[in-house]
Amino acid sequence: MKTILITNDDGIHSPGIAALKETLAPLGQVITVAPDRDNSAISHALTMHRPLRLVHLAEDTYCLDGTPTDCVAISLAKILVRLPDLLVSGINSGPNIGDDISYSGTVSAAIEGTMYSVPSLAVSLAGEPPFSYQGAAGIIRELAVRTMAYGLPANTLMNINIPGDTQIKGLRVTRQGRRIWKQAVQEITDPHGRAHYWIGGGTPLLDAGLDTDVHAVGNGFVSVTPIHLDATNHEGISYFKDDLGLESIALPHVL
Repeated sequence: MKTILITNDDGIHSPGIAALKETLAPLGQVITVAPDRDNSAISHALTMHRPLRLVHLAEDTYCLDGTPTDCVAISLAKILVRLPDLLVSGINSGPNIGDDISYSGTVSAAIEGTMYSVPSLAVSLAGEPPFSYQGAAGIIRELAVRTMAYGLPANTLMNINIPGDTQIKGLRVTRQGRRIWKQAVQEITDPHGRAHYWIGGGTPLLDAGLDTDVHAVGNGFVSVTPIHLDATNHEGISYFKDDLGLESIALPHVL
């Protein structure tokens, strides 16, 4: 029997992970290990300054007082007797496209699985609440089946974003686009007149590239993006060597 590890960054009680478990249950044994609370936008944070508490809630279901990355690390080291056949992180409430990928706890959990050679998917649902997670079930199941059958390229995860509140037109294999936020830091004042700051919201500035995840989801297509662990700009290596001349710099003597 196949073993599938699922996690998320919205917390163990989120409807997204419940829908994901129901979707994947026919494919094998589903082990759920998720944070005990919302960890959205926590990126690839790993808890190293305090011990973590794992609670066994039900058969094959655990929650951890840590981050999505913690959940995967604890699962692979202490819960599972062997590496799972698949890791799926989600279903996230809201898309993880463009620059949002850098902040995403959902994607980071899949990155952690990929680091240990586990075929890993990150799944997010675009649109506005209430989210129709069940509508994404067939898409996720098909992509999970294909991934378990054929695998993924080395050091590569699959980032899946499904449009919400729209008739899905099809599926596009995309590259990561750009989606930065204008006016994302709001200044508010407390009753004593002191300034405080709230990060979030604002107006997204979208990448117009037709081959991007941003464009695909915005136009009603499921976006499937291969995300590689190697973040090196390989073209930049020659620029640093030749144009900037960094390797010929005479470094100061250090005692």
